[in-house]
Amino acid sequence: MIRFGTNGWRAVMGKEFTFHNVRLCVQAIANVLRAKFPGRDITVIVNYDTRFLSERYAAEAAKVLSHDRIQVLLADRDAPTQAQSCQIIRRGAQGGINFTASFNPPEYNGLKYATETGAPALPSETAAIEAEIGRLEKGFDYFPRYPRSEAIERIDLRADYLRFLQERIDFTAIRESGLRIGVDLLYGTSREYLDEILEENGIEVEELHGYVDPYFGGMAPSCTEENLADLVALVKDKGCGLGLATDADGDRFGVVDPERGVLPPNLVLALLLRYLVSQRGWQGGVARSVATTHYLDRIARLHDLPLTKTPVGFKFIADLLLRGEIMFGGEESAALGLRDFLPEKDGIAAGLLAAEMVAKSGRSLAELLGDMEKEYGERFGGQKDVPLTPGREKALRKLVKSSPSKLAGRYVVNVETIDGVKFDFADDDWLLVRFSGTEPLVRCYAEARSRKDLRELLKAGLDKIG
Repeated sequence: MIRFGTNGWRAVMGKEFTFHNVRLCVQAIANVLRAKFPGRDITVIVNYDTRFLSERYAAEAAKVLSHDRIQVLLADRDAPTQAQSCQIIRRGAQGGINFTASFNPPEYNGLKYATETGAPALPSETAAIEAEIGRLEKGFDYFPRYPRSEAIERIDLRADYLRFLQERIDFTAIRESGLRIGVDLLYGTSREYLDEILEENGIEVEELHGYVDPYFGGMAPSCTEENLADLVALVKDKGCGLGLATDADGDRFGVVDPERGVLPPNLVLALLLRYLVSQRGWQGGVARSVATTHYLDRIARLHDLPLTKTPVGFKFIADLLLRGEIMFGGEESAALGLRDFLPEKDGIAAGLLAAEMVAKSGRSLAELLGDMEKEYGERFGGQKDVPLTPGREKALRKLVKSSPSKLAGRYVVNVETIDGVKFDFADDDWLLVRFSGTEPLVRCYAEARSRKDLRELLKAGLDKIG
């Protein structure tokens, strides 16, 4: 029942995500840590988001760990995932447990596990946890009723993380540009983080949804066009130069332009890579997931930067960052990781970097997009999701094993199967069909040189799985 997907274990509360299963999972993590660090004192950072019961789950995890003689540093309030990563590194902790389902709907909760590097655990580590869960679950009965208080310490995750950002973003340029920024905190963990650091640097901020609501206003707390309609209106009404948003646990970004509205994450990633290379002078490797725009490929080719493709899941990009193989890694799901930042996706840093880009260029996001499209050509991307059924599962597995040589009237020039199946066509067009790692869905993505080609590719992908 407990399986780690693209980014941790996520499930519906009261159905699979129960206190019993949380205790079981945390006990398995404790056992794996004991085996990994034999004879050593072990410290674990425990964090949580603003979802219903997240704080209670975090307290229960602290209780379990404390009875295993593991030192627990428990967040004193809900905090972004990347703020936990910052603390793991700063304090030399052996791991981190974060109760969040990220952008999933309010009925979900989840558990993210980070290693001593501050990065999301790779499949080898989560497989060890799953194996330990399998060993424990028969007859598992957790009995301690009270935490060992001497093993639990409440800590602030905010101050160190904001200092970390202060050293890496040019807030002076943003302030001196006179840029007014709209901020939608989506009832999540970024309140008093994203808004606060802007205000502390003398930048004018207009804020939305900066309070806790476990039901996220009745929506999934993700930075979609539909969910950011209020931010679009705010940016226009208040004369903001751009709008910034983050999801429930702060690790994914949303960016709004007064003219273009909510920008697709793929376009934001491409703009930021172009800015870092051409304006900040960054050099080094670039990584993207198989579901992410080939704009990154075009920019990398033009600047002679090595490109690495990964399965969906930021943990793979984080691993490349830790190895020093890349300086930039992005995923189409609004995830960005950068050299000299944290080995974790960071929606706050991404938004602040977008603000720096606008401020230092003196051009709007719409104008910067126009420049990029002239330089690299126009790209149109899209995604369609359908519920996972036995028939669709069978069809997708068959498609992975025996791929057609032609789709939507176009010849396939390359096939990739590192995550689902991806068909590459001429001119950097592509189609990807894969199982979701967070929900019972089949996801179909495509990118093409025209909207017509995009529609045809998406239709061809959906037709193949029924």
